[in-house]
Amino acid sequence: MVKRFNPDKRRRPKVDDYFGDWKWREGLAESMVPIVGKLFRNGVRILMYGRALSNCSAIEIMKLHRFVREIEGNELSEIETYPILEQISKMKLLPCEIDLGEIVTQLLENPKLETNLFVKDLLKDQIRTKRSYPLRPKDVVLYGFGRIGRILTRILVEDTGAGSKWRLRAIVIRPGKGKDDLIKRASLLRNDSIHGEFPGTIRVNKSNNSLIVNGNEIFIISSENPRKTNYKQFGIKRATLIDNTGVWTDEEGLSQHLKNPSIEKVILTAPARGKIKNIVYGINENRVNQNDNILGAASCTTNAIVPALNVVDENFKILNGHIETVHAYTNDQNLIDNYHPSDRRGRSAALNLVITNTGAAKAVSEVLPQLKGKMTANAIRVPTPNVSLAIMHLTVKKGVSVEDLNDCFRKAAFRSNLRETMDYTNSIDAVSSDFYSNAFALIYDSQAATTNFNNITIYCWYDNEYGYSKQVVRLLKKVLGVNLTRYPKL
Repeated sequence: MVKRFNPDKRRRPKVDDYFGDWKWREGLAESMVPIVGKLFRNGVRILMYGRALSNCSAIEIMKLHRFVREIEGNELSEIETYPILEQISKMKLLPCEIDLGEIVTQLLENPKLETNLFVKDLLKDQIRTKRSYPLRPKDVVLYGFGRIGRILTRILVEDTGAGSKWRLRAIVIRPGKGKDDLIKRASLLRNDSIHGEFPGTIRVNKSNNSLIVNGNEIFIISSENPRKTNYKQFGIKRATLIDNTGVWTDEEGLSQHLKNPSIEKVILTAPARGKIKNIVYGINENRVNQNDNILGAASCTTNAIVPALNVVDENFKILNGHIETVHAYTNDQNLIDNYHPSDRRGRSAALNLVITNTGAAKAVSEVLPQLKGKMTANAIRVPTPNVSLAIMHLTVKKGVSVEDLNDCFRKAAFRSNLRETMDYTNSIDAVSSDFYSNAFALIYDSQAATTNFNNITIYCWYDNEYGYSKQVVRLLKKVLGVNLTRYPKL
């Protein structure tokens, strides 16, 4: 039987007055909200073990403190983090990311360190001495406004910060069919049955045919021809375009965007075909160079399984394996039985488990060539609208215990270059809906992992909409050259 990790085991002094302790920490969290907001507007993002504190309420900040118990076995206290945040707020810093939780944890593990000197030394390279941003932010355009397009819009607007690095300038859609087309699209952005209400304000400007989203004016352009789309009239130039339509997946089709003088780069939110590079951020983003005008962000499943497979292969050497993806149904399937060109997908998505094919095994070999020919894969579409599960049965070179396997993934998620990509859960009762709007490409389920000497099975959840869209945005920032340095460095 697997020994359960006790997340409530603390090293903090015993608290007798729980209510008093709570109110004191709540007051500190409330004081943190405006500080975090001001830093965010100046381009400094405050994190708590990879989770952004910007736009969080006091209660949400307190919950993020408690999340640290899963990693360190010790609940972090606002009493410990607030003084550090206050010190950071007094420093004139370049745009960067600062993980408050990791800083405080390092201080707790090294009690001889002097707090103020440690923080100053940690951030000395980020002290601002001159203008830290371009005079004109880089333009971003979305081509398509479906599920992924709307989630990308939410993420891009929420992540704009001071707006000095980049701005979402336009969304290209098919020509509307009614007078209320713009209003209906605004409504779909404002209210989402899965991800909830948009955290901000959305105004419709009919005269400009635009949406004002948290102060960002986003022009809605109707067009069916990428080459003839008139971006120039909206002042858009040298833009990076994210094609989320799925209509074109090869160089010939996607190059149509580049024939428009206003478009400089193209990112595809699907597996790209031919010679186009497929990038899984966190694994092979170093392959991106300035000469790449078209890049593919691979699929949601590829982004979920490749980092996990890479961790296992680097630590235990994969001999062979099988991947089974239990995938939420998508818009490609029928709600009720009807004709569909693909086998089985014509049957009702809401009523059936539907076995279908997947290109996951091939995609893995493209990103991790050392696994070529070692993996097989299949998929089952299930009657849930979001969040999928990848089950990986792997034979490795040497025997491994569940404890060693979990420790390996915990370190990968919070102490490696995968900390932006991979999440980790110790929850003993986790289910798919717990991971709605999770910002990571995958969440490793430590309680579900099993081993039998050198045969292991791991379970990785992934929000196939939101988590994947975050990966696309990470790739976008790489292309734009606006990735922020994260502190503490690894």
